[in-house]
Amino acid sequence: MSQDHPFFNLHNHDFVRVAVGVPRCRVADPQFNAEQTRQLLAEAAARGASIVAFPELGLSAYTCDDLFHQRSLLDACLAGLSTIVEASRTLSCIAIVGLPLRVDHRLFNCAVAVLRGQILGVVPKTYLPNYGEFYEARQFNSADDALSTEIELLGQHVAFGPKLLFTASDMPFLNLHVELCEDLWVPIPPSCFAALAGATVLVNLSASNITVGKSGYRHQLVGQQSARCLAAYLYSSAGSGESSTDLAWDGQALIYENGEMLAESERFSEASHLVTGDVDLERVSRERMRQTSFGQSVRRHAGELQGFRNIAFRLNPPREQAMPLERSVARFPYVPADRSRRDERCAEVYNIQVQALVQRLQTSGVRKLVIGISGGLDSTHALLVCAKAVDRMGWSRSDILGFTMPGFATSERTLDQARRLMAAVGCTAAEIDIRPSCEQMFRDIGHPFADGQPQYDVTFENVQAGERTSHLFRLANHHRGLVVGTGDLSELALGWCTYGVGDHMSHYNVNASVPKTLIQHLVRWVAETDQIGSHAHDVLLGILDTEISPELVPGATAEKPGQRTEAVIGPYELQDFNLYYTIRFGFAPAKLAFLSLSAWGDRNRGAWPDEEHVARNEYALPAIKDTLRIFLGRFFKGSQFKRSCMPNAPKVGSGGSLSPRGDWRAPSDSESVVWLADLDRIPD
Repeated sequence: MSQDHPFFNLHNHDFVRVAVGVPRCRVADPQFNAEQTRQLLAEAAARGASIVAFPELGLSAYTCDDLFHQRSLLDACLAGLSTIVEASRTLSCIAIVGLPLRVDHRLFNCAVAVLRGQILGVVPKTYLPNYGEFYEARQFNSADDALSTEIELLGQHVAFGPKLLFTASDMPFLNLHVELCEDLWVPIPPSCFAALAGATVLVNLSASNITVGKSGYRHQLVGQQSARCLAAYLYSSAGSGESSTDLAWDGQALIYENGEMLAESERFSEASHLVTGDVDLERVSRERMRQTSFGQSVRRHAGELQGFRNIAFRLNPPREQAMPLERSVARFPYVPADRSRRDERCAEVYNIQVQALVQRLQTSGVRKLVIGISGGLDSTHALLVCAKAVDRMGWSRSDILGFTMPGFATSERTLDQARRLMAAVGCTAAEIDIRPSCEQMFRDIGHPFADGQPQYDVTFENVQAGERTSHLFRLANHHRGLVVGTGDLSELALGWCTYGVGDHMSHYNVNASVPKTLIQHLVRWVAETDQIGSHAHDVLLGILDTEISPELVPGATAEKPGQRTEAVIGPYELQDFNLYYTIRFGFAPAKLAFLSLSAWGDRNRGAWPDEEHVARNEYALPAIKDTLRIFLGRFFKGSQFKRSCMPNAPKVGSGGSLSPRGDWRAPSDSESVVWLADLDRIPD
């Protein structure tokens, strides 16, 4: 497929590429510093960046001390700025450079924003450190002391002040604010109010010398500020060439978005260097829309927001040719690729499920758990949760009543796995053949199967699912127990469950907010960490190697199921990807497909879970589009009525749940036409 299509350009999906440059400098040599900056600016533009930030006082170098009061140095800095302005004329990239500027007979530590030969505005530093090794108040004035709000600079009349917002008229989510170094280190940084005033990309021109532990603290500071402000944050610092009279410099550059690091530069590099990151501006906007307390903060701090000025510009980024994401998009948004983080995720999810079930048992007063065991993935994990819960309660595992209920299509493999699993867990195990009761139902309703006709329709399937659930509820009545549900989040999203008296219903469903891709890793983690005993290890791994099937339609042999779930609803790994970005961010289908292609289009790109059992699949755009079409049709029309009356279940992650009492409240009779229409924007 030709990539020469607007779909393949990140700007058409509300991304913007940003950069932070750390040029090698010479103290009090603006001509050299400007040339190093110019080269990095050209490199940033060539790499598709729309914004590039440079260090604080980068044109002069930060460590000039009283040399800042020398006219020759200040004039040379203006000449260096002129070099940058001239170099920017043919570039669609905003350069934000630092230099000392004389305004109203005072000297200010400033950031200057430049685009295509125009100076967009000048932001002076507000908080001047005057402690430890810093004595900025000796040379500079705070922005609070400024008199002018407009200045003449290199023959241009430009805005001056700390409350400037640079707004792109042709990129509706791009709104830029600049602060300098210490501004971020104070209890309430100016960028907090800038974010409330609408800024989505926050930039910090910093020098920031290095001492032991400071790099980690910068990460905390920048990461938390981006998370708290629901914004992207670009942080620069001075590198090689700054004076080492009393200090050292590591040139650390950081790019964060909503608390997640997108890029970090090499530290202690002797050469000029640049890092880039692709910021999802729509994600920033969606998070602010979802987190209504952000809007409440705007109202509460309305007084601080007065005086912000919007400086409009047109960025005119390239949109027609291909410009794929550099940003790594996780293939499994619910499953971290890093092993240690994945183990931590599994431990936390498992314990959330166990704690929730323990709480339900404590308040309900029941002493028995009733669960159907198919020998497949979901019921296996639900049983593992039950086992740990009764352990925590100090009960015997025999208080778990496990029932395997073979039907017309149950394979020998899954039946054997169900028996072995229940034995390994140590629950009370029983087997009920549902075929006689199903045959009676077929006779009662006049289904052709009762007369020997192999009609394997939805009624044939749901009679079996219904008989199993009906047995479980009556068994729970009989034993004064609680039916534990087994269906997962992926199945609820796709409506892949039998409504009412079927696998849709239970007394409490421990898996309801856990997607299929995560359950696979949870079961493996339980096996590898011996959460319920080492004797369960082999049977759990065997279950993980079993193809996912509802086993409701007979196959050619007793060993092989006649149904493959993913042949009907699409690969779970793609559908879980679709689910995450739909319920977490509400992205339109075209953007969702763009992200999916970035994640799944090339198996050799990006991180994989470092485990041999994970199949390294890749998908071309047509397959992604077809799978997304299935998702949109099933999720937005036809399945919500099942979710509107789902049982109680614990929410386990910020990726959302589909509880009608919590994260997802939607009408049962809505249409899917607008999502399917947007799907047509994806090239075939």
